[in-house]
Amino acid sequence: MDQVLGQVLRNAVWERLDMLTDLANRADAQSLVSVARSELPRLTEAWRAMLKMHEPDERGDCPTCSTRWHRCKAPCSVWQVAHEHLVAGGLAPQQSTADSRLQGRRKSPVPVHPAPTAAETTGRHALVNPRRAVTA
Repeated sequence: MDQVLGQVLRNAVWERLDMLTDLANRADAQSLVSVARSELPRLTEAWRAMLKMHEPDERGDCPTCSTRWHRCKAPCSVWQVAHEHLVAGGLAPQQSTADSRLQGRRKSPVPVHPAPTAAETTGRHALVNPRRAVTA
């Protein structure tokens, strides 16, 4: 049941992000201002909450990314992604440190949206995957 609930939550988040991207790309100026006023505070609070969970502890480790057997030194990948997208986003695109480490192990590039899992092929979005839907 936890896996199903997790998939429902992930689908809802992906749909919301897709909707906001579509609005940013297609909405008129007045609609963009309205969306920005309502959504930017929500997005910044979400980033703050996530980053707070990844604040380094007194040893300089990320308490969320660290395990009992492997300590993850700050800045963890969450902080690196935050910096890349929120601070350095206006600069020329760069491959993140985590992406470059993983790229050496992969044969093909990472898809923007991961391939559907077994959980995604059942339930609410079994017939239509909004990330792959073709509109006429």
